[in-house]
Amino acid sequence: MGISLIRGDFTTASSVGFLLGLGELLEEWTRKKSVSDLAQSMSLNIDRVWLKTPQGDVLVPLSVVQPGDQVRVRLGGLIPLDGMIAEGEIMVNQASLTGESIPVPKRAGMTVYAGTVVEEGECVIQTTSQSGDSRYDKIVAMIERSESLKSAAESRAANLADRLVPYTLAGSLLTYLFTRTVSRALSVLMVDFSCALKLAMPLAVLSAMREASGFHVTVKGGKYLEKTAQADTVVFDKTGTLTHACPVVAKVVPFGGRNEDDMLRLAACLEEHFPHSMANAVVQAARERGLSHEEMHSEVEYIVAHGIASAVNGHRVIIGSAHFVFEDEHCTIPEEDRDRYDSLPDQYSHLYLAVGGVLSAVVCISDPLRPEAGAVIRRLRELGIQRTVMLTGDSERTAAAIAGEVGVDEYHAEILPADKAGFVETERKKGHTVIMIGDGINDSPALSKADVGIAISDGAAIAREVADITIAADNLFELVNLRRIAARLTWRIHANYRFVIGFNGTLIALGAPGYSVSGHLGHPA
Repeated sequence: MGISLIRGDFTTASSVGFLLGLGELLEEWTRKKSVSDLAQSMSLNIDRVWLKTPQGDVLVPLSVVQPGDQVRVRLGGLIPLDGMIAEGEIMVNQASLTGESIPVPKRAGMTVYAGTVVEEGECVIQTTSQSGDSRYDKIVAMIERSESLKSAAESRAANLADRLVPYTLAGSLLTYLFTRTVSRALSVLMVDFSCALKLAMPLAVLSAMREASGFHVTVKGGKYLEKTAQADTVVFDKTGTLTHACPVVAKVVPFGGRNEDDMLRLAACLEEHFPHSMANAVVQAARERGLSHEEMHSEVEYIVAHGIASAVNGHRVIIGSAHFVFEDEHCTIPEEDRDRYDSLPDQYSHLYLAVGGVLSAVVCISDPLRPEAGAVIRRLRELGIQRTVMLTGDSERTAAAIAGEVGVDEYHAEILPADKAGFVETERKKGHTVIMIGDGINDSPALSKADVGIAISDGAAIAREVADITIAADNLFELVNLRRIAARLTWRIHANYRFVIGFNGTLIALGAPGYSVSGHLGHPA
């Protein structure tokens, strides 16, 4: 631009300045719009709620609800604000926030969070936050902060090119001082290193991104491939990532000499009337075993957050939680099966089936592990990953069993989204380069905090939006392919750097004294 001004070429100088400024404005606008769209997609889209008053329930705007007010939420409703249950018992699907694959019971005095869904029952919630101050809103705020930090990062190619500019200018000046020829000095500026270096990176990245797409991996930018190659720590979410997010029946343990198939048939006969996720798993298991059943029970009684009760052949039959079966219904365990009961596998969730006040079977429900998960972790270690970690909102018992089976180096259970994000941020402050892999809304803050956030393609839309890379849900071995591609990209970039420096350096060395290809062939330079 300076030389153009000196030579009186004002059009060129102004055009270059305009394009540089326009590029910076577009970059900033894109970042701000992305964060705005992200926050909008995270919105719960709840405008009005039923506020409990002495005169009855009143439909009011969400914005007028204050901490301490009581709000009624019915079956299928989205909980609008963080709070504590004042009345009622419900089953809450917290998968969007904690990653738990199975609905959890909530009773009076227990905490519930905005963004979770009431799958069964009805309750009154005493709010502890107001609109804009819930845990959901804090997730959006964390994403916005981390996105603004990411947008400031520059690629290594651009940094190197910028660092070489003073040397190019110095070389041009020295050439003029020694030769007193403007054309030779300009030849150094014309060759330069900046353009070639800044082109080498995008070309290599495009090639790598095209290769990754062949493995059903979508990469949003070259810097994420570079970070993937540099990573030494991989953090996995459990539900929907290391495991499938759909509960299934792992096994049925009969008691009192009962037949396993008969007990599964009876359980399915009761559960088919209430299609929540665990009930669906029982019904599906019976269907897969070909266990058809007739309506052999009387009227079915459903006790919210506890279980199901009915009568078969004059005997009371119940199925549900341990609290319901043993504490509320006072059922007993056959003495001859006490050891079998004590050795029930800890890695499963349990549904207890009792007939006539005696435990008759335990249906073990699992969040099935992906069959390739263990092998993927072993291959990542072979490719240079030093540490693998599993984070989950599930119970300590379930997390320990899954962690031992899959072979991660460490795990953390019963944690919320902010805890996941805090763990990732702490590891980065320790100097680790962290990859975070998840699929749910609850993983979004951690995905955003990580050096590289990777989302599963069939997970929550917000997770895919926040993530830097998306992989298909079919096979976790795509992570292994991604690591290989990233490593090859790093090698290719280094090779490009060496070639550009060598080749352009040679051209400058020839151009400064006045040599050219045409001159070498016998024509004047």
